Amino acid sequence: MFGKRIRICADRFHIARLYREGLETLRKRELKRLRKALSKDELADLKNVHWVFRRSRNDLSADERRLLNRLFSHSPKLKEAYDACEALTAIYESRLSKGQGKRKLRGWIRRVTNRKLTCFNRFIGTLNTHFEEISNYFVNRQTSGFVEGFNNKLKVLKRRCYGILNLKHLYQRVYLDLNGYADLGVSRL
Repeated sequence: MFGKRIRICADRFHIARLYREGLETLRKRELKRLRKALSKDELADLKNVHWVFRRSRNDLSADERRLLNRLFSHSPKLKEAYDACEALTAIYESRLSKGQGKRKLRGWIRRVTNRKLTCFNRFIGTLNTHFEEISNYFVNRQTSGFVEGFNNKLKVLKRRCYGILNLKHLYQRVYLDLNGYADLGVSRL
């Protein structure tokens, strides 16, 4: 027990949110620019592109890919940023050792910096500052998704049960919500 080393690990979900935030900021800026530069017909061809843009290319239908490519034809910088975001997601989805993960992350930083994709500057700063904690993800590939979900359930329950003054009743409500009514042999109403 005393020989084990404790590693602080940044959660993958929060890391993804950070780098996608930069991409989303660039998307908003580019669409604002395109609204001024394109005709109404060209803009109509890009209707609802923001929903498609937020999804992985692998999850898109053929029509959605064409829509995304129309957007990229008007904004090559946005395509570069989207591809960089997809590449970083692919790094996280690959089965890599911590050393391999570090090398891939450093390579990603170099490519983004060389392409002058400034939308990721904030994320790169965070990545450089917390590189060890972020790269520790590759050791066991664990996330705190369960804990995040559990905390969210408790927050929702706390809002729903506002006004319950008896602590025993609150604990009973938590038990029912987490374990379900099946333990009691009753179907939920």
